[in-house]
Amino acid sequence: MTDQAPEAPATTVEYSVERGVATIRLNRPEAMNGLDYATKEALLEAVTDAAGNEAVRCVVLTGSGRAFCVGQDLKQHIEVLQSGSPEALFRTVPEHYNPIVTALATMPKPVVAAVNAVAAGAGVSLAMAADIRIVAASAGFNTAFAGVALSCDTGASWLLPRLVGHTKAMDLLFFPRTISATEALEIGLATTVVPDDDFAEAVSTTAATLAAGPTLAYASMRRAVAYSATHGFAESLAHESELMNLTGASADHRGAVDAFVAKRPPHFEGR
Repeated sequence: MTDQAPEAPATTVEYSVERGVATIRLNRPEAMNGLDYATKEALLEAVTDAAGNEAVRCVVLTGSGRAFCVGQDLKQHIEVLQSGSPEALFRTVPEHYNPIVTALATMPKPVVAAVNAVAAGAGVSLAMAADIRIVAASAGFNTAFAGVALSCDTGASWLLPRLVGHTKAMDLLFFPRTISATEALEIGLATTVVPDDDFAEAVSTTAATLAAGPTLAYASMRRAVAYSATHGFAESLAHESELMNLTGASADHRGAVDAFVAKRPPHFEGR
């Protein structure tokens, strides 16, 4: 009889960086990528690293198995409720959900949500924090919060009405149901819908294109659009001017102008 080494614990969040693309994959397929405490901690660590890593020029967030992410792990949620310390449940919003979605929404590089399958609850919010949502044809979205008598979180109150409008946002929140990828595209929740067989290639191509692009310009566009959502027209114009000065002084801009004059494709370094 030989001794066998114990199996290493499964990694609930897989994180890798290759050719400027950081891929963050939720990896709890047996729980439909539900967010327990360990997964939220690992996800926060991954998005924080991706946000600050200068080698990362595009971030892809996706899931494994039959889900993108179904939000809070309700099994763990129930266990904590029954423990007699329910207040611990709601510390996770400021300690985990808020910083995770903030990092996704504000990092100085483009973010792609590769929605491989169903997204629900906070999973929908995480997808909405991305700039681009590539959705597999078989995937769907369900806000889910009202079904368990909870308010929306992880930025849903800010993100959803800006994507689909106030009226549709309230409809989706008050009457949670799984909407198809096709409907998500029609209402502005999805950027593009691709056949399941083409999904991986579409995500890879988009991420590679963004990673090879003008990262500083992308970051400035993210900042400009976010700023304009909470400021008036004149203030937004002034902010645009500041960002134009920033990007106009960049190496990428100078290189792109030289390439235009030389009639050759530009090569962006992301700075």
